[in-house]
Amino acid sequence: MKTYDTTRILRWVFGLQLVFAAVLLSGDLIRVLPQIAFPSSAPELTQPLGPGDQTRRYDPSDITPRQARPGSRPIPVTEDMPSRLLFEYVSWNNEPTVTITGQIGAGDADRFLDFLKDNQTTPVQAYLNSPGGSVQDALAIGREMRRLEMNSAMTASDICLSACPYLLAAGMNRTVEDGALVGVHQHFFGENTALPAFLAVEDIQRGQGEVMAYLDDMGIDPLIMQHALVTPPDEIYLLTPEELERYGLVGSTAEVAPE
Repeated sequence: MKTYDTTRILRWVFGLQLVFAAVLLSGDLIRVLPQIAFPSSAPELTQPLGPGDQTRRYDPSDITPRQARPGSRPIPVTEDMPSRLLFEYVSWNNEPTVTITGQIGAGDADRFLDFLKDNQTTPVQAYLNSPGGSVQDALAIGREMRRLEMNSAMTASDICLSACPYLLAAGMNRTVEDGALVGVHQHFFGENTALPAFLAVEDIQRGQGEVMAYLDDMGIDPLIMQHALVTPPDEIYLLTPEELERYGLVGSTAEVAPE
């Protein structure tokens, strides 16, 4: 009868775990080291835009909400941007309204569905103020907004960056006041750095394809992605009012997107 050296097997398993840990750590370092060694020299987010000068530094954890003018927003802007989405229900201009504020975290799509279930009246509009976050959750929230035929809106003090524009795109009617900041950049789609490179690339391509299909469903020109694909994650490309109109992020959509 064959016997096994338990100690040797445990050492082998432990060694294998160390190898995987090293691969994961090295993948993360490879991803962030260029940003540490060569930080963005772009202007701060709040610096005025100029012709051809639309790229700004981006750090979602270091964004301070801008002060709103009195009476311009359903709920006053807080001093700190929430670390995950905060949903608040109000009646605004005699219409049931939800304000969506903060970073988009993993699981926020499920939290949004729970929020809707807890409120007997379905909001007809959503006010957005978010630096972005989880792409998959943003797409899921956006599809639910479109299914309910909600409108999306931003006041002059609001921001909608990174994955947040997918929420803006979901509105049947989309309104962005002058002064609001809407920006796009490259996304990570949760690819596993321990996978072979070709599988990671495949995961990224699949994610980009899903985003482009979503934009098409929402009636948004997928060419908006040309700005996102050339802007690194530590920077953000701010869209001009003309670009917002050209790509369809302001205006209306005649039909509800297919489920």
